Amino acid sequence: MLRGEPKTSSLDKFIHYTRSWERPAETEPATNFTTPWASGATPPSSSLPAQVAWKISAQFGEDAQHHYHRALLEAYFTHNRTISELDVLAEIAEECDIDRVAFTEAFLAQSEQLSQVVVEEHNSAIQHQVTAVPTIMIGGVFPIPGAQDVETYSRYIERYIDKRAEIEAIVAEGDGGDNS
Repeated sequence: MLRGEPKTSSLDKFIHYTRSWERPAETEPATNFTTPWASGATPPSSSLPAQVAWKISAQFGEDAQHHYHRALLEAYFTHNRTISELDVLAEIAEECDIDRVAFTEAFLAQSEQLSQVVVEEHNSAIQHQVTAVPTIMIGGVFPIPGAQDVETYSRYIERYIDKRAEIEAIVAEGDGGDNS
């Protein structure tokens, strides 16, 4: 979730928080988490700079943005880097073959405007019942919050299909069975 205002937490408290990554790491063996936080780097103070940086990366092409997104996740979850610092974000851009100087200039010039866009998108997500990362929306109306195992997603999807069939039957009954 978006943490727009910088907040400094103790390294010990943050290390404790990163233990929560163990569950998704165990659930999906293809993921690569370093948990608890082991780099000794300062914990990120806000999620806003990384979100803005991801938006900036789009200016360098769709492939660059996709590569940058993956690199941001790896920097945070695997290498435990402080992705709230512009220097780190620019290093990641350079690692993705994005011109570091152009990236930094774009970030500095557009950060305020793009921060507002990120906050608006966050607020819209909250209005649509997205309260966790990740949240999967089924049918655009049924949110499944948090990382879940495959069986949980399957159960939710089955329940959604059942409920939708019930609603369709009620609607059809109310129309006198006329589906036209």
